[in-house]
Amino acid sequence: MNNSGDVSGQIADCLLGVEMELRRLGLWESERPDEDAFRSTEPFCLDTLAFSQWMQFVFLERMKLIIENDHPLPSVSGIAPMAEEYFRGRPESGQRLIRELEAFDQLLSGS
Repeated sequence: MNNSGDVSGQIADCLLGVEMELRRLGLWESERPDEDAFRSTEPFCLDTLAFSQWMQFVFLERMKLIIENDHPLPSVSGIAPMAEEYFRGRPESGQRLIRELEAFDQLLSGS
């Protein structure tokens, strides 16, 4: 397996960790939001979706497709700071989720 495959496997592990944390936090949703919510032009669909919804229905779905179809990985990611902002002032701690996203961001940036 080459280095790209190693990174893809590590990213797949991070994505699984993100999903598990969303479920553990009770933020995993069983029903997909209305399609209009995905037509947002704002980053992270912040005007139409909660960040946790964006994570589940946009980020995780797209990243899984990229890995499954062996498409090139993004060269940079900065999702962890958005998660930090989302959990600021919320009753649940998102620290485990933030750590998973930090690992994801670092894998993509190659550091």
